[in-house]
Amino acid sequence: MEPNTVRIDRSGDVPVFTFASSFNVAVHMIDRHIHEGRADKTAYITERETVSYGQLAERVNRCGSALLDAGIPPGGRMLMIVKDCPEFVYLYYGAIKAGIIPVPINTLLRAADYEYMIDDSECSALIYSPELEGEVGPALSAASRTPPFVALTEGDGGLENMIAAASDALAPHPSDAMSDCFWLYSSGSTGRPKGTVHRQRDLLVNAVLYAQPVLQITEDDIMFSAAKLFFAYGLANSMNFPLMYGASTVLSDERPTPEMTFRIIEKHRPTIYYGVPTLYAAQCRALETEKPDLSSLRVCVSAGEPLPAPIFNRWKDAVGIPPLDGIGSTEAVHIFITNRLEDAKPGTSGKVLPGYEARIVGDDGQDVPPGEVGRLLVRGPSMAAYYWNQPERTAQTMLGDDWVNTGDTYTQDEEGYYVYNGRSDDMIKVGGIWCSPIEIESRLIEHPAVLEAGVVGREDDDGLVKPEAHIILKEAGDGNDGLAAELLEHCKDGLARYKYPRWFNFVEELPKTATGKIQRFKLRADG
Repeated sequence: MEPNTVRIDRSGDVPVFTFASSFNVAVHMIDRHIHEGRADKTAYITERETVSYGQLAERVNRCGSALLDAGIPPGGRMLMIVKDCPEFVYLYYGAIKAGIIPVPINTLLRAADYEYMIDDSECSALIYSPELEGEVGPALSAASRTPPFVALTEGDGGLENMIAAASDALAPHPSDAMSDCFWLYSSGSTGRPKGTVHRQRDLLVNAVLYAQPVLQITEDDIMFSAAKLFFAYGLANSMNFPLMYGASTVLSDERPTPEMTFRIIEKHRPTIYYGVPTLYAAQCRALETEKPDLSSLRVCVSAGEPLPAPIFNRWKDAVGIPPLDGIGSTEAVHIFITNRLEDAKPGTSGKVLPGYEARIVGDDGQDVPPGEVGRLLVRGPSMAAYYWNQPERTAQTMLGDDWVNTGDTYTQDEEGYYVYNGRSDDMIKVGGIWCSPIEIESRLIEHPAVLEAGVVGREDDDGLVKPEAHIILKEAGDGNDGLAAELLEHCKDGLARYKYPRWFNFVEELPKTATGKIQRFKLRADG
Protein backbone atom coordinates (compact mmCIF):
# COMPACT_ATOMS: atom_id res chain seq x y z
CA MET A 1 0.00 0.00 0.00
CA GLU A 2 1.01 3.60 -0.57
CA PRO A 3 2.20 5.34 2.63
CA ASN A 4 -0.50 7.20 4.60
CA THR A 5 -3.41 5.38 2.94
CA VAL A 6 -6.17 3.20 4.32
CA ARG A 7 -8.40 0.64 2.62
CA ILE A 8 -11.95 0.40 3.94
CA ASP A 9 -13.85 -2.74 2.98
CA ARG A 10 -17.57 -1.98 3.30
CA SER A 11 -18.82 -5.21 1.72
CA GLY A 12 -19.92 -6.71 5.04
CA ASP A 13 -22.04 -5.50 7.93
CA VAL A 14 -18.97 -4.07 9.67
CA PRO A 15 -16.33 -1.99 7.80
CA VAL A 16 -12.85 -3.53 7.83
CA PHE A 17 -9.85 -1.16 7.95
CA THR A 18 -6.41 -1.92 6.52
CA PHE A 19 -3.82 0.78 7.19
CA ALA A 20 -0.53 1.27 5.38
CA SER A 21 2.49 0.39 7.52
CA SER A 22 3.41 4.10 7.48
CA PHE A 23 0.32 6.12 8.33
CA ASN A 24 -0.18 9.76 9.35
CA VAL A 25 -3.92 10.49 9.59
CA ALA A 26 -3.50 14.15 8.58
CA VAL A 27 -2.70 13.06 5.02
CA HIS A 28 -5.99 11.21 4.73
CA MET A 29 -8.10 13.89 6.41
CA ILE A 30 -6.50 16.95 4.75
CA ASP A 31 -4.22 16.28 1.76
CA ARG A 32 -6.47 13.62 0.21
CA HIS A 33 -9.08 16.19 -0.77
CA ILE A 34 -6.67 17.96 -3.09
CA HIS A 35 -5.92 14.73 -4.95
CA GLU A 36 -9.66 13.98 -5.14
CA GLY A 37 -10.48 17.32 -6.77
CA ARG A 38 -11.91 19.31 -3.84
CA ALA A 39 -9.31 22.09 -3.74
CA ASP A 40 -11.92 24.75 -4.57
CA LYS A 41 -14.70 23.27 -2.44
CA THR A 42 -15.69 25.05 0.77
CA ALA A 43 -14.32 23.40 3.91
CA TYR A 44 -15.13 26.00 6.59
CA ILE A 45 -17.50 28.94 6.87
CA THR A 46 -17.31 31.66 9.53
CA GLU A 47 -18.74 35.15 9.84
CA ARG A 48 -15.46 36.63 8.60
CA GLU A 49 -14.19 34.16 6.00
CA THR A 50 -14.73 31.06 3.90
CA VAL A 51 -11.89 28.55 3.70
CA SER A 52 -11.59 26.12 0.77
CA TYR A 53 -10.08 22.66 1.04
CA GLY A 54 -7.09 23.93 -0.94
CA GLN A 55 -6.55 26.81 1.50
CA LEU A 56 -7.04 24.43 4.40
CA ALA A 57 -4.32 22.08 3.15
CA GLU A 58 -1.89 24.95 2.60
CA ARG A 59 -2.52 26.48 6.03
CA VAL A 60 -2.26 23.13 7.79
CA ASN A 61 1.17 22.70 6.15
CA ARG A 62 2.24 26.22 7.07
CA CYS A 63 1.06 25.75 10.64
CA GLY A 64 2.88 22.44 11.02
CA SER A 65 6.03 24.02 9.57
CA ALA A 66 5.70 26.98 11.95
CA LEU A 67 5.39 24.69 14.97
CA LEU A 68 8.54 22.80 13.97
CA ASP A 69 10.34 26.11 13.26
CA ALA A 70 9.42 27.20 16.81
CA GLY A 71 11.35 24.22 18.16
CA ILE A 72 8.42 22.04 19.20
CA PRO A 73 9.72 18.48 18.85
CA PRO A 74 7.83 15.58 17.28
CA GLY A 75 6.15 13.73 20.14
CA GLY A 76 5.87 16.89 22.20
CA ARG A 77 2.45 17.85 23.57
CA MET A 78 0.83 21.10 22.45
CA LEU A 79 -1.98 22.41 24.62
CA MET A 80 -4.65 24.24 22.60
CA ILE A 81 -6.95 26.59 24.52
CA VAL A 82 -8.54 27.97 21.39
CA LYS A 83 -12.02 29.18 20.46
CA ASP A 84 -13.90 27.66 17.52
CA CYS A 85 -12.26 29.08 14.40
CA PRO A 86 -10.31 27.80 11.35
CA GLU A 87 -7.04 28.31 13.24
CA PHE A 88 -8.10 25.51 15.58
CA VAL A 89 -8.16 23.13 12.60
CA TYR A 90 -4.82 24.42 11.26
CA LEU A 91 -3.23 23.86 14.67
CA TYR A 92 -4.73 20.45 15.28
CA TYR A 93 -3.94 18.85 11.93
CA GLY A 94 -0.76 20.84 11.39
CA ALA A 95 0.55 19.41 14.66
CA ILE A 96 -0.47 15.85 13.74
CA LYS A 97 1.15 16.08 10.32
CA ALA A 98 4.34 17.40 11.96
CA GLY A 99 4.34 14.59 14.52
CA ILE A 100 3.37 16.88 17.41
CA ILE A 101 0.53 15.80 19.71
CA PRO A 102 -2.34 18.33 19.93
CA VAL A 103 -4.23 18.52 23.22
CA PRO A 104 -7.45 20.57 22.88
CA ILE A 105 -8.57 22.02 26.23
CA ASN A 106 -11.97 23.22 27.46
CA THR A 107 -12.07 27.01 26.98
CA LEU A 108 -14.55 27.42 29.87
CA LEU A 109 -12.16 26.35 32.63
CA ARG A 110 -10.40 28.43 35.25
CA ALA A 111 -6.76 29.24 35.90
CA ALA A 112 -6.32 26.42 38.44
CA ASP A 113 -7.52 23.86 35.88
CA TYR A 114 -5.10 25.14 33.23
CA GLU A 115 -2.26 25.23 35.74
CA TYR A 116 -2.83 21.55 36.52
CA MET A 117 -2.90 20.56 32.83
CA ILE A 118 0.25 22.54 32.02
CA ASP A 119 2.11 20.69 34.75
CA ASP A 120 0.50 17.28 34.22
CA SER A 121 1.01 17.16 30.44
CA GLU A 122 4.64 18.32 30.58
CA CYS A 123 3.71 20.14 27.39
CA SER A 124 6.23 21.56 24.95
CA ALA A 125 3.88 24.31 23.81
CA LEU A 126 0.73 26.19 24.73
CA ILE A 127 -1.28 28.21 22.22
CA TYR A 128 -4.39 30.12 23.20
CA SER A 129 -6.95 32.67 22.03
CA PRO A 130 -6.34 36.25 23.29
CA GLU A 131 -9.83 36.38 24.84
CA LEU A 132 -8.73 33.73 27.35
CA GLU A 133 -5.75 35.66 28.71
CA GLY A 134 -7.56 36.34 31.98
CA GLU A 135 -7.43 32.66 32.96
CA VAL A 136 -4.45 31.38 30.95
CA GLY A 137 -2.07 34.15 32.04
CA PRO A 138 -2.40 33.42 35.78
CA ALA A 139 -2.17 29.69 35.06
CA LEU A 140 1.15 30.15 33.29
CA SER A 141 2.45 32.27 36.18
CA ALA A 142 1.39 29.72 38.78
CA ALA A 143 2.50 26.55 36.97
CA SER A 144 5.62 24.80 38.26
CA ARG A 145 7.03 24.79 34.74
CA THR A 146 6.64 27.13 31.80
CA PRO A 147 6.15 25.49 28.39
CA PRO A 148 9.15 26.22 26.13
CA PHE A 149 6.84 27.77 23.54
CA VAL A 150 3.80 29.94 24.30
CA ALA A 151 1.88 31.93 21.69
CA LEU A 152 -1.46 33.58 20.97
CA THR A 153 -3.52 32.63 17.95
CA GLU A 154 -3.77 36.29 16.91
CA GLY A 155 -1.85 39.55 17.24
CA ASP A 156 1.80 40.55 16.87
CA GLY A 157 4.04 37.52 16.90
CA GLY A 158 1.01 35.26 17.08
CA LEU A 159 0.07 32.18 15.13
CA GLU A 160 -1.33 34.15 12.18
CA ASN A 161 2.01 35.78 11.46
CA MET A 162 3.93 32.56 12.04
CA ILE A 163 1.75 30.72 9.54
CA ALA A 164 2.17 33.44 6.93
CA ALA A 165 5.97 33.26 7.20
CA ALA A 166 6.29 29.46 7.30
CA SER A 167 6.81 27.04 4.42
CA ASP A 168 3.74 25.61 2.69
CA ALA A 169 5.60 22.31 2.13
CA LEU A 170 5.46 19.81 4.97
CA ALA A 171 6.35 16.14 4.74
CA PRO A 172 4.18 13.97 6.99
CA HIS A 173 5.99 12.76 10.09
CA PRO A 174 6.49 8.98 9.89
CA SER A 175 3.93 7.21 12.05
CA ASP A 176 1.59 4.22 12.04
CA ALA A 177 -2.05 3.56 12.84
CA MET A 178 -1.36 2.55 16.45
CA SER A 179 0.98 5.43 17.35
CA ASP A 180 -0.01 8.20 19.77
CA CYS A 181 -1.78 10.97 17.85
CA PHE A 182 -3.79 13.34 20.08
CA TRP A 183 -5.00 13.75 23.66
CA LEU A 184 -8.26 14.83 25.20
CA TYR A 185 -8.57 15.64 28.91
CA SER A 186 -11.44 13.79 30.58
CA SER A 187 -12.62 14.53 34.11
CA GLY A 188 -12.39 11.85 36.79
CA SER A 189 -14.29 11.13 39.97
CA THR A 190 -11.59 12.82 42.03
CA GLY A 191 -12.01 16.00 40.02
CA ARG A 192 -8.56 15.73 38.47
CA PRO A 193 -8.73 15.55 34.66
CA LYS A 194 -7.20 12.56 32.90
CA GLY A 195 -5.06 12.92 29.79
CA THR A 196 -6.74 10.44 27.43
CA VAL A 197 -4.25 9.28 24.80
CA HIS A 198 -5.63 8.44 21.34
CA ARG A 199 -3.96 6.75 18.39
CA GLN A 200 -3.70 7.69 14.71
CA ARG A 201 -6.47 5.30 13.72
CA ASP A 202 -9.05 6.38 16.28
CA LEU A 203 -10.60 9.51 14.81
CA LEU A 204 -10.78 8.05 11.30
CA VAL A 205 -12.34 4.76 12.40
CA ASN A 206 -15.00 6.48 14.50
CA ALA A 207 -15.84 8.85 11.64
CA VAL A 208 -16.60 5.88 9.42
CA LEU A 209 -18.43 3.77 12.01
CA TYR A 210 -20.72 6.63 13.13
CA ALA A 211 -21.03 9.22 10.37
CA GLN A 212 -21.77 6.84 7.51
CA PRO A 213 -24.68 4.80 8.95
CA VAL A 214 -26.18 7.49 11.22
CA LEU A 215 -25.68 10.72 9.29
CA GLN A 216 -25.49 9.16 5.83
CA ILE A 217 -23.10 12.01 5.17
CA THR A 218 -21.94 13.12 1.72
CA GLU A 219 -19.72 15.94 0.51
CA ASP A 220 -22.86 17.97 -0.24
CA ASP A 221 -23.71 18.25 3.47
CA ILE A 222 -23.16 21.35 5.56
CA MET A 223 -22.48 20.70 9.25
CA PHE A 224 -23.16 22.99 12.21
CA SER A 225 -22.31 21.96 15.77
CA ALA A 226 -23.38 24.11 18.70
CA ALA A 227 -21.13 21.83 20.77
CA LYS A 228 -17.63 23.28 20.70
CA LEU A 229 -14.44 21.82 19.27
CA PHE A 230 -12.67 21.54 22.61
CA PHE A 231 -14.35 18.30 23.66
CA ALA A 232 -14.79 14.97 21.93
CA TYR A 233 -18.37 15.43 20.72
CA GLY A 234 -17.71 18.76 19.01
CA LEU A 235 -14.28 17.73 17.76
CA ALA A 236 -15.76 14.96 15.64
CA ASN A 237 -18.83 16.99 14.62
CA SER A 238 -16.91 19.93 13.20
CA MET A 239 -13.63 18.32 12.14
CA ASN A 240 -13.36 14.58 11.83
CA PHE A 241 -16.72 13.84 10.21
CA PRO A 242 -16.77 16.58 7.55
CA LEU A 243 -13.07 16.13 6.75
CA MET A 244 -13.55 12.39 6.32
CA TYR A 245 -16.27 12.92 3.72
CA GLY A 246 -15.40 16.28 2.15
CA ALA A 247 -18.41 18.13 3.60
CA SER A 248 -18.57 21.80 4.63
CA THR A 249 -18.74 23.10 8.21
CA VAL A 250 -19.97 26.29 9.84
CA LEU A 251 -17.86 27.45 12.81
CA SER A 252 -18.88 30.05 15.39
CA ASP A 253 -17.10 31.19 18.54
CA GLU A 254 -20.31 32.58 20.02
CA ARG A 255 -21.89 31.10 23.13
CA PRO A 256 -24.64 28.70 22.00
CA THR A 257 -28.14 30.11 22.55
CA PRO A 258 -31.42 29.56 20.72
CA GLU A 259 -31.07 32.95 19.04
CA MET A 260 -27.51 32.19 17.89
CA THR A 261 -28.33 28.72 16.56
CA PHE A 262 -31.50 29.82 14.76
CA ARG A 263 -29.67 32.74 13.14
CA ILE A 264 -26.84 30.55 11.87
CA ILE A 265 -29.20 27.84 10.60
CA GLU A 266 -31.29 30.39 8.70
CA LYS A 267 -28.23 32.11 7.22
CA HIS A 268 -26.00 29.17 6.29
CA ARG A 269 -28.61 26.45 5.74
CA PRO A 270 -26.80 23.48 7.35
CA THR A 271 -28.16 20.01 6.70
CA ILE A 272 -26.77 18.37 9.85
CA TYR A 273 -27.06 19.99 13.29
CA TYR A 274 -25.54 18.86 16.60
CA GLY A 275 -26.66 20.08 20.01
CA VAL A 276 -26.86 19.01 23.65
CA PRO A 277 -30.08 18.40 25.61
CA THR A 278 -29.79 21.62 27.62
CA LEU A 279 -29.74 23.62 24.39
CA TYR A 280 -32.51 21.57 22.78
CA ALA A 281 -34.69 22.35 25.82
CA ALA A 282 -34.02 26.08 25.48
CA GLN A 283 -34.65 25.93 21.73
CA CYS A 284 -37.96 24.14 22.27
CA ARG A 285 -39.06 26.89 24.65
CA ALA A 286 -38.07 29.52 22.09
CA LEU A 287 -39.94 27.69 19.34
CA GLU A 288 -43.19 28.20 21.25
CA THR A 289 -43.09 31.87 20.19
CA GLU A 290 -40.51 32.01 17.37
CA LYS A 291 -40.79 30.53 13.89
CA PRO A 292 -37.24 30.31 12.44
CA ASP A 293 -36.73 28.59 9.10
CA LEU A 294 -35.12 25.25 10.03
CA SER A 295 -36.16 23.48 6.84
CA SER A 296 -32.56 22.89 5.68
CA LEU A 297 -32.00 20.36 8.49
CA ARG A 298 -32.24 16.70 7.59
CA VAL A 299 -30.42 15.24 10.65
CA CYS A 300 -30.28 16.52 14.23
CA VAL A 301 -28.03 14.87 16.80
CA SER A 302 -28.03 15.08 20.60
CA ALA A 303 -25.29 13.85 22.92
CA GLY A 304 -23.25 14.87 25.93
CA GLU A 305 -25.95 13.84 28.43
CA PRO A 306 -29.18 11.81 28.17
CA LEU A 307 -31.97 13.45 26.18
CA PRO A 308 -35.25 13.36 28.13
CA ALA A 309 -38.18 11.92 26.16
CA PRO A 310 -40.33 15.10 26.51
CA ILE A 311 -37.63 17.19 24.80
CA PHE A 312 -37.27 14.54 22.06
CA ASN A 313 -41.00 14.77 21.39
CA ARG A 314 -41.21 18.57 21.58
CA TRP A 315 -38.36 19.00 19.09
CA LYS A 316 -39.76 16.39 16.72
CA ASP A 317 -43.21 18.03 16.83
CA ALA A 318 -41.78 21.50 16.21
CA VAL A 319 -39.09 20.72 13.61
CA GLY A 320 -40.42 17.55 11.99
CA ILE A 321 -37.37 15.33 12.59
CA PRO A 322 -36.24 13.61 15.80
CA PRO A 323 -33.06 14.60 17.65
CA LEU A 324 -30.95 11.42 17.53
CA ASP A 325 -29.74 10.76 21.05
CA GLY A 326 -26.63 8.66 21.59
CA ILE A 327 -23.92 7.90 24.10
CA GLY A 328 -20.23 8.35 23.44
CA SER A 329 -17.18 9.16 25.49
CA THR A 330 -13.82 10.88 25.41
CA GLU A 331 -12.27 7.42 25.50
CA ALA A 332 -14.13 6.36 22.32
CA VAL A 333 -13.74 9.71 20.45
CA HIS A 334 -17.49 10.03 19.85
CA ILE A 335 -20.77 8.07 19.87
CA PHE A 336 -20.95 4.25 19.87
CA ILE A 337 -24.60 3.63 20.84
CA THR A 338 -27.22 5.72 19.06
CA ASN A 339 -30.68 6.17 17.68
CA ARG A 340 -31.14 6.58 13.92
CA LEU A 341 -33.58 8.44 11.74
CA GLU A 342 -35.36 5.23 10.80
CA ASP A 343 -35.14 3.80 14.32
CA ALA A 344 -35.38 6.41 17.08
CA LYS A 345 -36.99 5.66 20.45
CA PRO A 346 -37.56 8.54 22.93
CA GLY A 347 -35.86 8.22 26.30
CA THR A 348 -33.21 5.77 25.10
CA SER A 349 -29.64 5.97 23.80
CA GLY A 350 -30.54 3.68 20.90
CA LYS A 351 -28.64 0.59 19.81
CA VAL A 352 -24.99 -0.37 19.37
CA LEU A 353 -23.35 0.70 16.12
CA PRO A 354 -21.85 -2.03 13.92
CA GLY A 355 -18.13 -2.14 14.70
CA TYR A 356 -18.72 -1.63 18.44
CA GLU A 357 -19.82 -4.11 21.09
CA ALA A 358 -21.51 -3.42 24.43
CA ARG A 359 -22.11 -5.40 27.62
CA ILE A 360 -24.10 -4.56 30.74
CA VAL A 361 -22.48 -6.34 33.68
CA GLY A 362 -23.16 -6.76 37.38
CA ASP A 363 -20.72 -6.48 40.27
CA ASP A 364 -19.50 -9.99 39.48
CA GLY A 365 -18.50 -8.96 35.95
CA GLN A 366 -21.12 -11.19 34.37
CA ASP A 367 -23.76 -9.97 31.91
CA VAL A 368 -27.07 -9.07 33.55
CA PRO A 369 -30.44 -10.11 32.04
CA PRO A 370 -32.41 -7.57 29.95
CA GLY A 371 -34.16 -5.04 32.17
CA GLU A 372 -31.60 -5.25 35.00
CA VAL A 373 -29.22 -2.41 35.81
CA GLY A 374 -25.49 -2.87 35.41
CA ARG A 375 -22.27 -1.18 34.36
CA LEU A 376 -21.89 -0.45 30.65
CA LEU A 377 -18.74 -1.84 29.02
CA VAL A 378 -17.95 -0.97 25.41
CA ARG A 379 -15.42 -2.29 22.92
CA GLY A 380 -14.42 -0.90 19.55
CA PRO A 381 -11.49 0.11 17.35
CA SER A 382 -11.53 3.80 18.30
CA MET A 383 -10.87 3.32 22.02
CA ALA A 384 -8.05 5.27 23.67
CA ALA A 385 -4.80 3.54 24.51
CA TYR A 386 -4.28 4.75 28.11
CA TYR A 387 -4.44 7.68 30.52
CA TRP A 388 -1.28 9.74 30.78
CA ASN A 389 0.56 9.21 34.09
CA GLN A 390 -2.41 7.38 35.64
CA PRO A 391 -1.73 3.62 35.49
CA GLU A 392 -4.29 2.77 38.18
CA ARG A 393 -7.10 4.65 36.41
CA THR A 394 -6.00 3.11 33.13
CA ALA A 395 -6.29 -0.37 34.63
CA GLN A 396 -9.72 0.42 36.13
CA THR A 397 -11.17 1.83 32.89
CA MET A 398 -9.30 0.22 29.98
CA LEU A 399 -9.90 -3.43 30.61
CA GLY A 400 -7.87 -4.90 27.77
CA ASP A 401 -8.69 -6.02 24.25
CA ASP A 402 -10.19 -2.55 23.60
CA TRP A 403 -12.92 -2.98 26.29
CA VAL A 404 -13.66 0.21 28.25
CA ASN A 405 -15.64 0.66 31.46
CA THR A 406 -17.77 3.72 30.65
CA GLY A 407 -18.65 4.50 34.27
CA ASP A 408 -22.34 4.62 33.28
CA THR A 409 -25.11 2.32 34.45
CA TYR A 410 -27.58 1.08 31.86
CA THR A 411 -30.41 -1.32 31.21
CA GLN A 412 -31.43 -2.86 27.90
CA ASP A 413 -35.16 -2.95 27.25
CA GLU A 414 -37.15 -5.73 25.63
CA GLU A 415 -36.62 -4.22 22.16
CA GLY A 416 -32.83 -4.00 22.52
CA TYR A 417 -32.59 -0.24 23.18
CA TYR A 418 -30.09 0.94 25.79
CA VAL A 419 -31.55 3.06 28.61
CA TYR A 420 -29.35 5.29 30.79
CA ASN A 421 -29.63 4.85 34.59
CA GLY A 422 -27.02 7.31 35.85
CA ARG A 423 -23.33 7.33 36.67
CA SER A 424 -21.69 4.57 38.62
CA ASP A 425 -19.68 7.26 40.43
CA ASP A 426 -20.70 10.70 41.63
CA MET A 427 -19.74 12.75 38.61
CA ILE A 428 -22.33 15.20 37.28
CA LYS A 429 -22.78 15.94 33.58
CA VAL A 430 -24.04 19.50 33.04
CA GLY A 431 -24.67 20.82 29.56
CA GLY A 432 -22.81 17.83 28.15
CA ILE A 433 -19.65 18.45 30.20
CA TRP A 434 -18.56 16.45 33.23
CA CYS A 435 -17.91 18.28 36.48
CA SER A 436 -16.82 16.95 39.86
CA PRO A 437 -18.98 17.49 42.97
CA ILE A 438 -15.78 17.66 44.98
CA GLU A 439 -14.67 20.76 43.07
CA ILE A 440 -17.99 22.53 43.71
CA GLU A 441 -18.00 21.46 47.36
CA SER A 442 -14.47 22.82 47.78
CA ARG A 443 -15.52 26.17 46.39
CA LEU A 444 -18.52 26.35 48.73
CA ILE A 445 -16.40 25.50 51.75
CA GLU A 446 -14.11 28.42 50.91
CA HIS A 447 -16.97 30.72 51.93
CA PRO A 448 -16.63 31.78 55.59
CA ALA A 449 -20.23 30.82 56.43
CA VAL A 450 -19.96 27.23 55.19
CA LEU A 451 -18.84 24.31 57.35
CA GLU A 452 -19.52 21.37 55.02
CA ALA A 453 -21.15 20.81 51.64
CA GLY A 454 -22.42 17.89 49.59
CA VAL A 455 -23.22 18.36 45.89
CA VAL A 456 -25.22 16.02 43.68
CA GLY A 457 -27.00 16.17 40.35
CA ARG A 458 -30.72 16.94 40.24
CA GLU A 459 -33.10 17.11 37.31
CA ASP A 460 -34.77 20.43 36.54
CA ASP A 461 -38.26 20.82 35.10
CA ASP A 462 -36.98 19.77 31.65
CA GLY A 463 -35.42 16.59 32.99
CA LEU A 464 -31.87 17.97 32.62
CA VAL A 465 -29.28 17.49 35.35
CA LYS A 466 -27.84 20.48 37.23
CA PRO A 467 -25.79 20.72 40.49
CA GLU A 468 -27.69 20.89 43.79
CA ALA A 469 -25.89 21.88 47.01
CA HIS A 470 -26.64 20.60 50.52
CA ILE A 471 -24.87 22.85 53.02
CA ILE A 472 -24.09 22.75 56.74
CA LEU A 473 -23.46 26.28 58.00
CA LYS A 474 -21.11 27.25 60.80
CA GLU A 475 -24.05 29.04 62.37
CA ALA A 476 -27.10 26.86 61.80
CA GLY A 477 -29.65 29.66 61.87
CA ASP A 478 -28.00 31.78 59.18
CA GLY A 479 -29.54 30.01 56.20
CA ASN A 480 -31.75 32.32 54.12
CA ASP A 481 -32.35 33.47 50.54
CA GLY A 482 -29.79 36.25 50.93
CA LEU A 483 -27.02 33.83 51.87
CA ALA A 484 -28.05 31.50 49.04
CA ALA A 485 -27.67 34.40 46.58
CA GLU A 486 -24.27 35.22 48.10
CA LEU A 487 -23.10 31.61 47.75
CA LEU A 488 -24.31 31.56 44.15
CA GLU A 489 -22.13 34.55 43.28
CA HIS A 490 -19.24 33.02 45.22
CA CYS A 491 -19.45 29.90 43.05
CA LYS A 492 -19.87 31.83 39.80
CA ASP A 493 -16.73 33.85 40.61
CA GLY A 494 -14.58 30.77 41.14
CA LEU A 495 -15.95 28.08 38.85
CA ALA A 496 -16.68 27.59 35.17
CA ARG A 497 -20.16 28.95 34.54
CA TYR A 498 -21.87 25.57 34.07
CA LYS A 499 -20.66 24.26 37.44
CA TYR A 500 -22.47 26.56 39.89
CA PRO A 501 -25.30 25.04 41.97
CA ARG A 502 -28.86 25.84 40.87
CA TRP A 503 -30.36 24.94 44.26
CA PHE A 504 -29.13 25.54 47.84
CA ASN A 505 -30.42 23.48 50.75
CA PHE A 506 -29.32 24.36 54.30
CA VAL A 507 -29.22 21.16 56.37
CA GLU A 508 -28.14 20.11 59.87
CA GLU A 509 -26.15 17.05 58.75
CA LEU A 510 -24.95 15.14 55.71
CA PRO A 511 -25.19 11.35 55.32
CA LYS A 512 -21.75 9.80 55.75
CA THR A 513 -19.98 6.47 55.88
CA ALA A 514 -18.25 5.23 59.01
CA THR A 515 -15.02 6.71 57.69
CA GLY A 516 -16.58 10.13 57.16
CA LYS A 517 -17.16 10.08 53.38
CA ILE A 518 -20.29 11.84 52.15
CA GLN A 519 -22.85 9.37 50.82
CA ARG A 520 -24.01 11.35 47.82
CA PHE A 521 -26.34 8.59 46.66
CA LYS A 522 -28.44 9.26 49.78
CA LEU A 523 -28.58 12.97 48.96
CA ARG A 524 -29.77 12.07 45.47
CA ALA A 525 -32.43 9.76 46.90
CA ASP A 526 -33.63 12.43 49.35
CA GLY A 527 -33.91 14.91 46.46
